[in-house]
Amino acid sequence: MAQTVDSTAELAIRRRRATFNRAIAEGDHATISQLLARDVVMVTGSDSAVVSGRNAQLKAWRREFASPARAVYTRTPVSVAVSRVEPVAFEQGHWQGVEASSGKALASGDYCAKWREVLGEWVIVAEVFATLA
Repeated sequence: MAQTVDSTAELAIRRRRATFNRAIAEGDHATISQLLARDVVMVTGSDSAVVSGRNAQLKAWRREFASPARAVYTRTPVSVAVSRVEPVAFEQGHWQGVEASSGKALASGDYCAKWREVLGEWVIVAEVFATLA
C-alpha cells in the first residue's frame, strides 16, 4: 500500500521533531535555527512568556545552553494532524525538562505546535507549552 501525502508529511514532521530534540540535547542552536520559521512564536510553559521571532528564540536557547543549571527539554509527539487544504500541520504531545548534569526531572507538561511547509521543508511557526508537573 502506498504511503499517503498525509503520512509522508507526518513522518517528516516527526523526524524534524526528533532533530529538534537532539539539537537541544547537544546545544546546537544552528540546527534549531533551521527548524524555526522566521516569525515563529513560542509561549513558555510556566510564566507564559511570549518569545517572538527566530532571532529571539535563538537568543533564549543560547542563554539556556550557556547556563550552569542547563536543562534539556524533550518533546514527544502524541499526534500530528496534517491539513488537507493548506501546507500546515498541528502537533500535540508531552514535554519534559531534565537537569543536564544529573538527569533529574525538573518539569513536564503538554504542548502543541503548528508547522508549515516552506520550500519543501517543515518549519515550526508556533509552539505553546503548559507546565503541568
